[in-house]
This record gives sequence, structure tokens and C-alpha cells, in this order.
Amino acid sequence: MAEAKEELDQPTEAASAEQMAARYRLAFIDLEKYPVDYALIQSLPVDMMLRNKFIPLKRENGHMTLAMADPSDLPLLDELKAQLKVHLKPAVATRSAIEGVLRKADASDRVYAEATEGFRASLIKETEGGGEEVVDLERLSSDAEMSPIIRLVDTIVFTALEKRASDIHIETRDTDVLVRYRIDGALYEAGEPIDIKHHQTIISRIKVMSELDIAERRVPQDGRFRMRIKGRRVDFRVSIIPSVYGEDAVIRILDKEQINESFKDLKLDVVGFDPVLLAKFRRFIHEPYGMVLVTGPTGSGKTTTLYGALNEIRNDEDKIITIEDPVEYQLRGVMQIQVNEKKGLTFARGLRSMLRHDPDKIMVGEIRDNETAQIAINSALTGHLVFTTVHANNVIDVIGRFMNMGVEVYNFVSALNCVLAQRLVRMLCTRCKQQYQPTDEEFIESGLNPQRYKDRIVYRSVGCEICNHTGYRGRTAIHELLDLTDNIRELIIARRPGSEVRRAACEEGLGSLRESALRLVFEGQTTLHEINRVTFVEQIN
Repeated sequence: MAEAKEELDQPTEAASAEQMAARYRLAFIDLEKYPVDYALIQSLPVDMMLRNKFIPLKRENGHMTLAMADPSDLPLLDELKAQLKVHLKPAVATRSAIEGVLRKADASDRVYAEATEGFRASLIKETEGGGEEVVDLERLSSDAEMSPIIRLVDTIVFTALEKRASDIHIETRDTDVLVRYRIDGALYEAGEPIDIKHHQTIISRIKVMSELDIAERRVPQDGRFRMRIKGRRVDFRVSIIPSVYGEDAVIRILDKEQINESFKDLKLDVVGFDPVLLAKFRRFIHEPYGMVLVTGPTGSGKTTTLYGALNEIRNDEDKIITIEDPVEYQLRGVMQIQVNEKKGLTFARGLRSMLRHDPDKIMVGEIRDNETAQIAINSALTGHLVFTTVHANNVIDVIGRFMNMGVEVYNFVSALNCVLAQRLVRMLCTRCKQQYQPTDEEFIESGLNPQRYKDRIVYRSVGCEICNHTGYRGRTAIHELLDLTDNIRELIIARRPGSEVRRAACEEGLGSLRESALRLVFEGQTTLHEINRVTFVEQIN
């Protein structure tokens, strides 16, 4: 009994570590909740950290913060300072938590090493006859200096795919090159910057893969390439532009095979619609003819929404044809045409040819010019159901865009069934999101009355291993839908100001993108910070 009581009186490991932190006036770090930087950990020898029971937490302004099991060991601190060549700021963590983090870091390092050890990327090039041939990237250069750069570019691409990135940004600065990935719409650094001396070699490697002019460094260049990575084909679009310190590159990743698997059974339910809005939009996409227009900036999910609509309405009785640039995913039972401007296949020319194939429903990837707009409008007026997109900020701005293209307002309004505006917002990680009470200032900055909303449940992002310490995982859409009623049509034909059209539409039930975003906040799916980043703040009582 006495032994059992003595065991109960023993402080836990965490309590002992907290007491030690208090005694030496240091911070106590709970590593289960702390956003550990595994890239920083993997930059140091694992055996050194295991032997001395510490991990680095952050490095800034010439100082490194360490979580240590025993910060009272001054000779050890002096030794580490000499080895790491940096000023140290010790903090306290439990021995078992430090060992757990190191085991995880070592395991992830081994997994990555195993994954990349046999990793070979092959470039796929189109032959003159329209077929494909595989080209070994190593053979594209006989320069021995290029071999490490080839592996570096391969690793950058491979890591981007593993992290679900949509874009790779290679940015040149005065002394180094920074690689960043766009994940769920936000940019994150890929790792430590690369020395500026490797900059031109990296850009040259990307140009060779994209069949661009290596000697030309003063004007922008656009290209594309396709690679076979781990058994699947992945398309990449490349844009290179000269900046103050050299050429910058952005590589858009189009992982069609993975996308096709994910979107095989895509329906509008998974896009993120409000149930009431979804019912209205479904009514418009089942109309026998007319134009369904989706608007928003690049990367706002417009094409995904249109694919969801096509998936819902396709059947054996109708012929559906699309023209896109590029064809992002293949749909069974749908004839899809890829724009090829080099060969003269533009949206307008392809659309004219499509109409000779007797389609019932048409999708035009994007309306960019007057000719395409006129053909699409005429198609909608002559018995076809036309789905298309255009770049505009909201459902009212679309009207001005088409007027600027020189289309006849009466024909445009007569053809139009509805306009859907869309944006994407990041969703909170379901594992680490945390409920909290915003301050009055945060409510006011978000255009909300603190007295009215202070009792509503709101969440904030925290960060964990699942979401790569961002606090967010995945995205969902917010919408506003303009119904072209007789009243709205008459206002547009009379060329009334956009503010008057919006006011009339709001009286008829038009909800804003902001209201759609706030619904997601109070459902616990996203944060006030995220919707303030994506939408304009509106004063909502």
C-alpha cells in the first residue's frame, strides 16, 4: 500500500519538466501541440539530437531555439553552440516527447529517401505523327554539371506532387532562389533557399524540358511538358518571365490521371453549394436551351463546377461536346476538344466546327473575345444549352465584360439563363481546428456586429502533421447566383447602372459571396481570417 501511495506521489514526466522550466525560468513546450518544423530537424544529424535529447524548434535572427530534456547541462549547451555555430535559446520538453518527434522525423526521412531513391522521371514528347515517345531526362544533357540539377528539379516536382501542390513557384532574389508550392490556394516555402549560382542552370533545365529557347532571357516564354512519374502521366504548363534578379518560373501541375479518378463520379453536391442555391442552379442546368455562365478569377474552380453540372445532366439521348484549354479531366460519354492555337484551333474555330456535329449541349472552356462570345450566344439562342466561363469579379460585372466585348445586349440577355460567381476558400483541418471567442475588434474588422455574433461558435486554424502545420486541408466553394428574371433583363437592356441591377437582384433574393462565406464560418468549416482574405468585407448587421 505504501509503495502504491509513493508511486502516486511521484510527479509525472510532464509535471517534472514543467517544474524544471519554472526553476530555470524557461518556456515549457508541449511537443504534441507545438507545430514542429521537420525540415529544420532533418537539417541536423539525427544521432546528435538522439544522443543529447534535443530538437530544434525555430531558427531566426542568428538564434536557434531548442527543446531540451535537460537545459541545466551547461557544458552540453556550450558544445552544441560550437557544433551548430549559432546562439542557442533553450526551452524544456519531456524526454519521451523529444524521442517521439525524432523517431517520426527519422521515419519520414527514410520513407522519403526510399521513395526518391528509385524515383525516375521520364519526359514524354509528342512525335510528328501524333504519338508519344519517352525521353530519359539524363540524356538531354551531356554536361556533368547538369546531373545534380536534373535530380534537384526531379525532387522539386516529386515533392510538389506528394504535397498536393497545384503550382511550383521558382523565385529569384538577390542572393538565392526560393522554391514555393501553392497548396490549397496559399503559398508555402518548399525548404531552405538555393544558392543563386544554381539559378540559371535550374531555369535552363526547365526550358529544355519545355522546349523553350535557352539563349533568350529578356522576354517571357510559355511552354508545356509531360512526365511519367511513378507510373502515371502528369502534364505541366510552364511560364518563365524575366525579373530584376533573373528569370522566375511558375509550373502549373495538371495531374489528369489522379483528377480523373477523383472526379469520375463528380456531382454538384461535393462542390460546396448552399442547399437552396443548389436547387436553383440545378433547375437552370436542366433547361432545354440557353446559356449557363460561371464567373470568377483563375483557379476559382469554375471548370470543376461545370464538369459537375455536365456529369449530372449527361445521358444517352443527348450529345455533349466541350472545347477547352486544356482538357483537365476526361468525362465518359462526352466529346472533348483541346484548343491548339499553334495549329490554328482556337475557341472560335473549334466552336464553329462543333455546331456542325449536331450537339445538344456545349461547354466552352472560356470566352475571351468577341467572336467566341457571338458564336456562343447565337448557339444558346438557336436551341443549344451552352455552359461557359468568363473572368469577372461578380455576377453583375459579367454584364459589363460582355458589353466591352461588343456583343448585342438584347441577344446576350435573351440567351442568358443565369450567372454563377464562385470563389474557393480553405477548409479547416478537422483534426486540429480549435474553438475560440473572437475579440470585438476581429468582429468589426470582418464587418460583423459584435453584440449580435459574440455567442456564435467560431473556429481558428492551429496546425498539425495532417495539414502540414497550415491549419487548413482542402478547399470548398462559395457562390452567388443571379437569376435572370424579367425585371433584371429589362434593367440590363435599359443599361441601368450595375449598382441598381444588384439592388434589384438583392430584393429578389440574390445572396452575396460574403454571405456564403460567413455561412461556412459559422458551420465551423473555415475562419474569419480566410474569408477576409478571399472576399470583400461587407457591413452585415
